[in-house]
Amino acid sequence: MPRSWAGSPLRTGEWEGARSRRSFDAAFLGGIQMHHDASHWSARLTTTARSVWAKHDRDSEKWLQLWRHMADSAAMAERLWDEWAPRNVRALVAESLPGRDADARALVVWLAAIHDIGKATPAFACQVEQLASRMRDEGLDMPTAKQFGDSRARAPHGLAGQVILEEWLERQGWSPRGAMAFAVAVGGHHGVPPGHDAFPHLHQHTELLRTPGRSEHLWQSVQTELLDACAAAYGVRDRLDHWRAVKLPQPVQVVLSAVVILADWIASNSDLFLLFPEERPRSDADRVERAWRGIDLPSPWSPDAIPQSAAELFSSRFALPEPRPLQKEALRLAHAATSPGLMIIEAPMGEGKTEAALAVAEVFAARSGAGGCFLALPTRATANAMYGRLRPWLRRLPGDEERTVSLAHSKAFLNDDFARDLRAGARTIAAVDLDGASASVRSERADQRAAASELVAHQWLRGRKKGMLAPFVVGTIDQLLFAGLKSRHLALRHLALAGKVVVIDEVHAYDAYMNEYLERVLSWLGAYRVPVVMLSATLPADRRKALALAYSGADEGRRELAEEVSYPLISVVSAGNVTVTGSPAAAADRQTTIWVESLEDGVEALADRLETELAEGGCALVVRNTVDRVLRAAEVLRERFGADAVTVAHSRFVDLDRARKDDDLVARFGPSGDRPAGPHIVVASQVAEQSLDIDFDVLVTDLAPVDLVLQRMGRLHRHRRGDGQSQRPVRLRGARCLITGVDWAADTPTPVDGSAAVYGSHALMRSLAVLNPHLAGAPVILPDHISPLVQSAYAPNRPPVPEGWLEAMDTALAAHQDTLAGQRRRAQTFRIDEVRRPGRSLVGWIDAGVGDADDSRSGRAQVRDGEESFEVLVVQRRRDGTYATLPWLEGGFGGLELPTEAIPAPRSAWAAAASALRLPYHFCRPWLIDQVIDELERFCPAAWQVKESHTLAGELFLVLDEDCQTRLAGFDLRYTQTDGLEVLPAETKDVRLVKSDAGF
Repeated sequence: MPRSWAGSPLRTGEWEGARSRRSFDAAFLGGIQMHHDASHWSARLTTTARSVWAKHDRDSEKWLQLWRHMADSAAMAERLWDEWAPRNVRALVAESLPGRDADARALVVWLAAIHDIGKATPAFACQVEQLASRMRDEGLDMPTAKQFGDSRARAPHGLAGQVILEEWLERQGWSPRGAMAFAVAVGGHHGVPPGHDAFPHLHQHTELLRTPGRSEHLWQSVQTELLDACAAAYGVRDRLDHWRAVKLPQPVQVVLSAVVILADWIASNSDLFLLFPEERPRSDADRVERAWRGIDLPSPWSPDAIPQSAAELFSSRFALPEPRPLQKEALRLAHAATSPGLMIIEAPMGEGKTEAALAVAEVFAARSGAGGCFLALPTRATANAMYGRLRPWLRRLPGDEERTVSLAHSKAFLNDDFARDLRAGARTIAAVDLDGASASVRSERADQRAAASELVAHQWLRGRKKGMLAPFVVGTIDQLLFAGLKSRHLALRHLALAGKVVVIDEVHAYDAYMNEYLERVLSWLGAYRVPVVMLSATLPADRRKALALAYSGADEGRRELAEEVSYPLISVVSAGNVTVTGSPAAAADRQTTIWVESLEDGVEALADRLETELAEGGCALVVRNTVDRVLRAAEVLRERFGADAVTVAHSRFVDLDRARKDDDLVARFGPSGDRPAGPHIVVASQVAEQSLDIDFDVLVTDLAPVDLVLQRMGRLHRHRRGDGQSQRPVRLRGARCLITGVDWAADTPTPVDGSAAVYGSHALMRSLAVLNPHLAGAPVILPDHISPLVQSAYAPNRPPVPEGWLEAMDTALAAHQDTLAGQRRRAQTFRIDEVRRPGRSLVGWIDAGVGDADDSRSGRAQVRDGEESFEVLVVQRRRDGTYATLPWLEGGFGGLELPTEAIPAPRSAWAAAASALRLPYHFCRPWLIDQVIDELERFCPAAWQVKESHTLAGELFLVLDEDCQTRLAGFDLRYTQTDGLEVLPAETKDVRLVKSDAGF
């Protein structure tokens, strides 16, 4: 850090105390470490400036002076910048400043030092009367808090600090716009940059900043004194003239704001920085060192020793004897790219996209200086599965340092792997004594890390605001989309992403509403120069093009992206250049030829056809687009084939049952599964489309968008079972897909209402159009036909169809366009703006925002379109009136007591939390939501709502009776192990409403 300020004269009047006026030329001579010890510069402050307070504990009456909190915050910003911030984040800030690295470091430390200058105002200081009285004794007159009344709310200290800093900079020749861009990190240090409408009131009511009259000049003098002192102490005094012409980019403003927030959070932790008076005096350097060791934040990932050959890399990281062609090509392109940018990998399942993405992430991180990796998945289930795959890769990375990990979704604590990592990282966050106590702490944590194979979930990096800051994170796509949502502490989420390589899986799985957020987030990631790897089975050319355009902000390569039809396909956008490469196609022995036929809709027709197909045995998968259709089909198939021959899988199982179902499916129908000897039918909803590595002899599927139909076809003959599939029944050795859910007898084939409600008629008609030649006899060959079919279905021009279909397709298209327009319009309500040109400040960045963004029911609804859904925890009320977990839950979690007068035991609470279930669409209608909530909230034990009951507090509970039935909002419900939650016809049974005990 440059010390060129030492010995340079200050301008006359810039640092004027209430009782004395000094030259500080010599005061700050003394060496490079001087700023570590606040006493070196605070001792020169006037007693008036030293009387200003910043922190107060009403219980202990301890307090902290403003100058000391400024020094603490600066010290933490310095440590964060030097030891925690990834290299690419530091470079982003440095490139915008004339002094590069030295300027970046000085700026972030200085902003952290002055972030609370707004506390040197009467509007803040009046809050604690005994401390305000001390300041009055020094001449800083102020009204009492009561005298101020409600007007104080218009001068929060962050906003006040920004105004004071802007005025200070403008007195030194800065333009108002330039001053605002630098000062917004002060104004937004509580998570929300000020809005434009916040400033006029404060400018009109300066009594909130400085008490009018005889002390007005003194207030301004103290504010100036503190700002001048920090400018000199932290090395920016002679840099201000150089920065005056800088047009600070918005991404840099975000990073600076976020680091200031973190420095303030750490410096405000009274377990790390004790309030005064302390039990024993300590030097400032000792105070800082103890706190930094106490928080023990992880260093950023710094990849090294990356093998040059693909064979060596994939062997050492993934224990693969030979990488697939796709993986080799992805790695080659990662090394060859002009600079790390956006890579889109399109390939069928089984080609090793995940391993390719992690290998590319390692190369991109090494080249860019990214300090971690974030993997975004569509659902909690897929995120959990990915977390399990991430851990072995982390263990195999070179180096013996601890790897800090996080699983970012609302039910992460239920994941066994993450729970182990949480326990390994559990410790008390407190200042570490430097006289020997720290050694015992390190020894204890060393034991924990050894047990956890060097993987921990850091204690401090937990919670919805900080979890994403861990170096390695797996989460749902919502966690990424929240970066495009106007919400509190958005800067922290951006900082978390700016320092990582971002991997986005299942890119094809998101609708137009979510894509609006995704594209906006990509545009910001591109501005941060964050390397991004996107994975998909296949993308329509327009989607591929839109994603690349969003990331690059330029039009280069659009033609190449739009015209390329090779498959598998890897597209790279790097420094304005576009590379589109077709990866070698799958070997012939990995191709699957599928014969496609239509099947009359109706469960009896389905049962008849399956009797024929399974006459010699075999396993069939039936995929329905709605759970109601799943359950109706299962009912009839059980009558025909027997209950043991039919398995049901859908989304209306509680989490523990759902996990058991998934495990059972993989155990029986996976690559090494113990397949049933006789005929067996799995009837499933869309849960069978992805994530499960399962394999069947014959497929019956409702018509769906063609990319999803192809996903479902990927479950046919997925694995070789003997030479020429000889282990399958003779009739089923050729893969066959039967498409139903359509009225084939109509002049224009018409999808059933349930499917149209889920996907829209337009997508279904387009799918039918491109599948029509295959229904007429031409087989579908996977993976060769994946890209042509998808590109044709989603092309701007309509695919060829019979003349009689045209009117229906035009009607469906018009409705589809209206839907898209509505989705985009709704998404824009709370979506952040595009990156503005350099020099535009973040003021107003999240105006009209949503408040906090979190992984809750309402939080997810902000970045996902559709009616609000409800997740409930399912418990049972016994005949004796006591409550318990569902009786059959495996692992010893069934039938555990849930006392309503006390916090349930941890094991019982965990089992209840793991019995989450999302209510079906019946209960999400706008006209029914209030009634549903009212009825669910009737069971709300007060003992469960305390902070200590964090797993159950605030949850909604669906209480079943002893027969596992109940009534909700006029619907009869039944839950079974085999079929999950069923919504019964109202006349089925007069099921009584389970009422809670009085007072709940």
